[in-house]
Amino acid sequence: MRAVNLLPRDQNQRTIKKESVPVLIGACSAVLVAAVLGAMFMVGSGKVAAQQRKLDDLNRVYQALPPPPAGPSVAQQQLAGEQSARVSALSTALTSRVAWDRVFREFSLVLPDDVWLTTLSAKSPISPLTNVSTSLAGAAPSQFTIEGRTYSHDGVARLLSRLQVVPDLTNVQLQSSTLAKVGGQNVVQFSIAADIKVAGAPGG
Repeated sequence: MRAVNLLPRDQNQRTIKKESVPVLIGACSAVLVAAVLGAMFMVGSGKVAAQQRKLDDLNRVYQALPPPPAGPSVAQQQLAGEQSARVSALSTALTSRVAWDRVFREFSLVLPDDVWLTTLSAKSPISPLTNVSTSLAGAAPSQFTIEGRTYSHDGVARLLSRLQVVPDLTNVQLQSSTLAKVGGQNVVQFSIAADIKVAGAPGG
C-alpha cells in the first residue's frame, strides 16, 4: 500500500516564518536605535563644533586687543598729588573769600538818603597767614566800620536797623552818636561797627 502524507505541505514553512518574525523585529529595532543615536551624535557634534568656533572667535578677539597701558610713573603720581593739593588750597581760599562787591552793594541799598558817610573801613575776617577768623567771641566789632552824619538820632537808628538785615554783616553795634553843628547846621555824628560773616562759620 502506498504511504500518504496527511500533514499540510506548508506547515514547516509557516513554522520557519513564525520563528523569523522576532529576529526581524529585533534587527529593525537595532537599526532604529542606531539611527537615532547617530542622529543625536551628529546634532551634538554640530553644537560642540559651533561652540568651539565661538570660542576660537573670542580668543582671536582677545588676542587682537592692545596691551593694557602702563601705570602712572612716580613723577606722574607726584604731579597728581601736587595738583590735588593746589585744588584743595584753592577751594579753601574760595570758601573763605569775602565778596566785597556784594557787601558794598548790599550796604548801598540800605543806606538812607538823609545819611552821608565821612569814612568807611573794611578788612577781611580771615587771616592770610593762619586762614582762620580773626574775630573773637565777645570782642567789639572792627571789621566793617563807618562814620557819618545825619540830621537826627532817628536817622542813626534807622540806619542801624537796616544794617541788621544785611546778610554779610553780623554783630552790628552803635559806637557813638553825638549832636554837633557843622556849617551852622545841627547834625548828628555817628560811628557804627560790624563784623563780616565767614562762610561755614556758625551763623555765617
